[in-house]
Amino acid sequence: MIENINSQIEIKKQNKTSFIEFLKKECVLIISVLLAIGSCFISSPKLSYIDFKVLILLFNLMIVVAGFNELKVLDSIAVGLLKKCKSYTAIATALVFITFISAMVVTNDVALLTFVPLSIVVARKADLDVLKIIIFQTLAANLGSSFTPMGNPQNLFMYSFYNLTPMDFFKITSPVLFLSIIFLWILIIKDKKMNLSVNLDKVEVGNKNHIIIFSGLFLVILLSVFHIVDYKLTFLLTIIVVMLLNRSLFNKVDFSLLITFVGFFIFVGNISTLDSVKTFMENMLNSNKSTFICSILSSQVISNLPATMLLSGFTDHFKELLLGVNIGGMGTLIASLASVISYKIYTSEFNEHSNIYLKKFSFYNILGLCVIVPLIYIFII
Repeated sequence: MIENINSQIEIKKQNKTSFIEFLKKECVLIISVLLAIGSCFISSPKLSYIDFKVLILLFNLMIVVAGFNELKVLDSIAVGLLKKCKSYTAIATALVFITFISAMVVTNDVALLTFVPLSIVVARKADLDVLKIIIFQTLAANLGSSFTPMGNPQNLFMYSFYNLTPMDFFKITSPVLFLSIIFLWILIIKDKKMNLSVNLDKVEVGNKNHIIIFSGLFLVILLSVFHIVDYKLTFLLTIIVVMLLNRSLFNKVDFSLLITFVGFFIFVGNISTLDSVKTFMENMLNSNKSTFICSILSSQVISNLPATMLLSGFTDHFKELLLGVNIGGMGTLIASLASVISYKIYTSEFNEHSNIYLKKFSFYNILGLCVIVPLIYIFII
């Protein structure tokens, strides 16, 4: 009897812990759903508020990137590159810039999920402190992802919402790309210098035929992002390929992110019908400079994805909004939710250094804002 009571108490504790962990992990999802539900009492929701094109493009990208992860493609490339590195500077450069470049293609969160654990493995084999490298990788992922429409969800949303052309988009984001490369390179070369030797086991990639097929599928998806191929046909092709090759990839899709988008679509659509809210927001975002500053500041508090979806409904200054939310990914830990990923990975391995990580993370991110924001504000805005 006592054992049954104890087991029930233990189960309740585990359920409570699991629920708390869910709240922490999916706080943005929960907020978006609550905002959507709450706003429905103010205004009736419409199906037209939901941008299904963005949802489909996101789904396609997530599932093909999951396929590459299963096949160990990125891991193999990274290990092959790192085997050629003989110094701390070379290793740091390789880890930071492979994260930077991959984030442009496979999104910032996937880049961090792939390469931060690899950095920890490298650090242990080379007996070096990996804290700064992971912070630099986080900066690299957030800054690198800002360059392309598929680099992060807010870019993909804005690319579709404002109906931008590839030329429009890259013309806006190119200055951030060049400033980011210079900033990251200075951070690396200013850090300590030492000779190192790292021995990494060779990564065995998956089925090579599958790699070829997924590479072809990824190319088609990119063409659909750039409006060259119909996104509906691409969606159908993606479903067929995954059904034939690896149905388990459907379980790898971040459906919580898709639901988060739906929640914000409904919320923004509903409140946009209120004249008082519309007037207030439009007055606050009535110039290119105010839009740029507001997007950076709001990103620090509610993260850059929700900030994008909220502000986009009230401004036509898409250039400044795009620049602001991407640069605004630096700063606080929650400014970009991808930053939370690397923090969790690091603290799970080095929990005793969590406070040091947060202090140095904040220092380098605020430094990034102090360097890049004035330059963009003076010369671009």
